Amino acid sequence: MDLALLRTFVTVHRAGSFTRAAALLGLSQPAVTSQIRTLERQLGRPLFLRQARGVTPTTIGDELAHKAAPHLDALVEITESGLDEYSSLRTLHLAGPPEFTAERALPALAELTDDDGQGLALRASFGNAEEALEGLAAGHHDLVITTTRPRGALLTATPLCDEEHVLIAAPRWAPRIGGHRKLRGAMAHALENLPVVEVHESLPFVSRYWASVFDSRPAASGTVIVPDLRAVLACAATGAGLAVLPRYLCAPALERGEVVTLHEPTIPPLRTYFLAVRTGTLAMPHIARSHEWLLRSAALWA
Repeated sequence: MDLALLRTFVTVHRAGSFTRAAALLGLSQPAVTSQIRTLERQLGRPLFLRQARGVTPTTIGDELAHKAAPHLDALVEITESGLDEYSSLRTLHLAGPPEFTAERALPALAELTDDDGQGLALRASFGNAEEALEGLAAGHHDLVITTTRPRGALLTATPLCDEEHVLIAAPRWAPRIGGHRKLRGAMAHALENLPVVEVHESLPFVSRYWASVFDSRPAASGTVIVPDLRAVLACAATGAGLAVLPRYLCAPALERGEVVTLHEPTIPPLRTYFLAVRTGTLAMPHIARSHEWLLRSAALWA
C-alpha cells in the first residue's frame, strides 16, 4: 500500500475535512479527494462519509487510522530528526493556556533543553482548549495542556494536576463584607455590589466559583474584562474589583499583601488540567520524556 495515500488518509481523518487536509499537505483539494478514492478502491470499503461540512470516518476508517497513525508519526519523526550522531536534539511543539503554560509548563520543560546532549528544543503556542486540541489532532502540536478532556480514541489524555481557585481582591474591599465571610448566603449577597475583574464577558471563573461555593449565579457583571489572568491579577491588586484566580498565580501577591482572600470555602473549587497527545505518539522519545517530566514536575507543584 502506498504510504503517501496513508499519509493523506490520516491527515483527512485528523482534520475532518478534505479542504483542511489539502492545506496541511500542500495539495489541491481534488488531489486529496482522488487519493482517498484510490485508497478506498484498494481496500474495497468506504473510509469516510461525505457531509455538508467536512467528512466523518466510517468504522473502517477509524480502525485504519488508529492502526496506521502511530506508525506514520514514527516514520515522520525518523525522517525529520535524521539518523546521524548529531541529531539528538528534538523539537517539542507544545500548546496550552497562556498563563499556566508560561508559569508552570515552560519553566519545567526548559530544564530539558540542555540535558547531557539529549536536549529538547521547544516551540510553544497559546490558545483555547478547542483550538489546541484541533491543532493536536491535525498534527500541528505534539503535546497539549488543556482543561477539556478530549473525546474519541484519536487523542489520549492523562490528568496532570488540579488547580485551586481563590476569590481575591485588594485589601480595601475586605471591610465591605465584614462579618459575612463565614455565612454562605450572606457572603454571596455581600459580594453582589463589588465590581468584578474577569477574562471574558461570560465571567467563566467567577461563575464557576459561584456555582461551586454559593450554588448560585453571580449578580454582578464585569467591570474590567481583560483576556489574561495575569492582567486580571494586576487589575485586582490595584483595587479594580474582586477576581477568581488560580492559587498558584496569586500566591505571591497574597504573601505580599497586595491582595487578600475574601472567602475560604471548606471545599475550594478545583479545575483539572490534562496532558493530551495523539494516540501512539508517546512511542516517540522526546514526546514521552516531556510527558513524563511534566507529570513528575506537577507532583511537586503546590
